[in-house]
Amino acid sequence: MQRSMATPHAPPADLRRSLEATLRFARRSGAWVVPGVAAAGSGDPERAGETLDEIRAALGDCRRCRLWQDRAHIVFGTGDPDARVVFVGEAPGYHEDRRGEPFVGRAGRLLDRMIAALGWSRSEVYIANVLKCRPPDNRDPAADEVAACAPFLERQLAAIRPAVVCALGAHAARALLGVEGPMTDRWGKPAERHGVPVVPTFHPAFLLRNPAAKRRAWEHLKTVSRLVRDPGVVDGPGPAR
Repeated sequence: MQRSMATPHAPPADLRRSLEATLRFARRSGAWVVPGVAAAGSGDPERAGETLDEIRAALGDCRRCRLWQDRAHIVFGTGDPDARVVFVGEAPGYHEDRRGEPFVGRAGRLLDRMIAALGWSRSEVYIANVLKCRPPDNRDPAADEVAACAPFLERQLAAIRPAVVCALGAHAARALLGVEGPMTDRWGKPAERHGVPVVPTFHPAFLLRNPAAKRRAWEHLKTVSRLVRDPGVVDGPGPAR
C-alpha cells in the first residue's frame, strides 16, 4: 500500500508575522529566544497608519510571556500621540504596576523635572517602557520577555513617529539599538534607529542613587533638545537602522 504524505500547511499570516518580528528582534539584539506569538514590528506594511489605541487593543490581556502571572496592570504608555520626543524605560516598577502608568514613583517625579527643565510638560511627550509588565522584584528583563514586548514598542514608535527617542537606562538602550555589553562609550551619543536618533541617558532611578551623574545626564538631555530642533544632526550612525 502506498503511503500518502500530508502536505504541511503554511502558518496563519498573523502568526507568521509575529514569528518574523520576534526573530528580527533576536537577530538584532543577539538574544537567543524561543519565538512565541507576538505582534509584528514597525516594518510591517499592514500596520501602517494604526493608532496607539489600536495597538493597545491588539495587546489585549497580554499573556505572551510569564510576566502576566504577577502583574496588577499592563503599563502601555502615556502622553501625546504626536509627541516629538519619546522617553523609553526598561520596565514598570511597583508603583507603575499598581497605577497602570509609566514613571509615577520617585524616579517618575525626577523624570518629570528633567522634562520640565527642557521646557516641556509630561503631556507634551510620550513615555513608555520596553516591557509592559513588571518583572518580579524589579529584576532585569529577560531576553524572551523583551522579545515578546519589543514588537509592541516598535508599533508605538511607528505610530507616534517622534523626532527623537531618549532611552532611559542601559536595558532600554540595548533593546532599542540592538547592542550588547557596557554602555560606557555610548551615553549621550545619538545613534540612528530606523532613521530616528536615539539618545541613551541614565535611568532616573540611577540618578536618584548617584546624584553626581545628574550633570552628565543634563548634557545628554540637551542633545535630545538639540535634535528635536534639528533631527538631521546625528553625531554618528548607530548599529540599528
